Amino acid sequence: MNAPDPRPKARRARGLQDRRGPGLAVERGLIEAIAKVYEDWGFEPLETPAFEYADALGKFLPDQDRPNEGVFAFEDDDDQWLALRYDLTAPLARFVAENFDTLPKPYRRWAAGPVWRNEKPGPGRYREFWQCDADTVGSASPAADAEMIAMACAALEAAGARKGDYTVRISTRRLLDGLLENLGVGQADPRRLTVLRAIDKLDRLSSKGVQALLGVGRKDESGDFTQGAGLDDAAINRVMGFLSTGGDRAGTIQKLGEFVSGPIAEAGLRELGVIDSALSALKVGAEAWVDPAVVRGLEYYTGAVFEAELIGALDAEGDSIRFGSVGGGGRYDDLIARFRGERIPATGFSIGVSRLAAALQAQQAAQADGPVVVLVMDQARIGEALAMANELRAGGVRAEAYLGGGAMKAQLKYADKRAAPVAIIQGGDELAKGVVTLKDLKLGARIAQNLGEDREAYAKSREQVQREVPRAGLVAAVREVLAKT
Repeated sequence: MNAPDPRPKARRARGLQDRRGPGLAVERGLIEAIAKVYEDWGFEPLETPAFEYADALGKFLPDQDRPNEGVFAFEDDDDQWLALRYDLTAPLARFVAENFDTLPKPYRRWAAGPVWRNEKPGPGRYREFWQCDADTVGSASPAADAEMIAMACAALEAAGARKGDYTVRISTRRLLDGLLENLGVGQADPRRLTVLRAIDKLDRLSSKGVQALLGVGRKDESGDFTQGAGLDDAAINRVMGFLSTGGDRAGTIQKLGEFVSGPIAEAGLRELGVIDSALSALKVGAEAWVDPAVVRGLEYYTGAVFEAELIGALDAEGDSIRFGSVGGGGRYDDLIARFRGERIPATGFSIGVSRLAAALQAQQAAQADGPVVVLVMDQARIGEALAMANELRAGGVRAEAYLGGGAMKAQLKYADKRAAPVAIIQGGDELAKGVVTLKDLKLGARIAQNLGEDREAYAKSREQVQREVPRAGLVAAVREVLAKT
């Protein structure tokens, strides 16, 4: 009988990941870039321990003997429970409460580090990940919320996102509270949480799914039925009208006044007005817009809420590709009160470093152009195609000659699959005239998308998409086209 192997099996714990080389370097670079923005804006660094007393963390902990649902916890030798932090804000609340009298107020801090969630892992969902946060504690002004939004925009741009590649959606919990109060769904109403959860699923379920959950309920694809809030048709229409009012900050704030009324809602509208004015002063434009469908942290946030996400190129339907949330935050005026018994205003923003890195890479991959493709119209003249590609590369343009077989249609199909911005064509007619034809594939794709099935209109647009240029001016002409795309 063989003796058992005494060696442990090398295995990685579930939901955790090993990180190395380029991926790790990318994340460290993001943290460094974001941290510089935070410090430039006057936020000081703070490091808190990975462990906190479980009762200090508070949120996510159920009332049971072993408090480890949502967090990783263990009992220390002094019979007190310790837990790995699940975010960087709960430790900040403990730190502020513990050092309240000695801290400058407002207290502005940034922090970066790993956090842990004792949750079921899944694709892209890990139980350990890094966050990079900034918070202002001690200011009740909506201008502090606006500063967080503006700084989030600056941090995303420092991380590599360009204007137009990201968006920050803004709302306030006071607007939703005011709307629900108008509908007779008060704080103690059991339907309240169902309504809020339905609204929070708008991105995933679309308007039709949310309407069902606001009403009698919804049956999903598997046949499972989710009980709805039971609102009547008039209330549902009012909620859906409210949610569809989004866009330009000043205009949206004015329109939202048509859906809500009362002291709570009016306070929310004033709050958004101050945020809008402050953002305008900070030169933040259309990248930050008002979207009343932003919910976030049902039991956590007390005022302004905001969520940042990256957007990409257009999909086949002409809609922006969405990479999901890469950060978010808002006002949480009740968190420190758990320790001090008095309300301490606070607002903050958190960036998910790993998620941002993955989203930036996906965004760049979606938007990146492939090489310029030189078509080969005559195999006997393949050397000329190779020479043109070589000239383009020498001129700083990524390029390749098509070395497969096939007619022009097949070659253009290849160029599309390679995401080529331009195709170079030199057939017999062009050769005789000493020219080449440049086909702007990106412009052609946009025109085709806008014109749909109108073949006649697309044919008329041909002169916009392709043009002849002198063979000797090939490199300069291609550079000119690329500069416009």
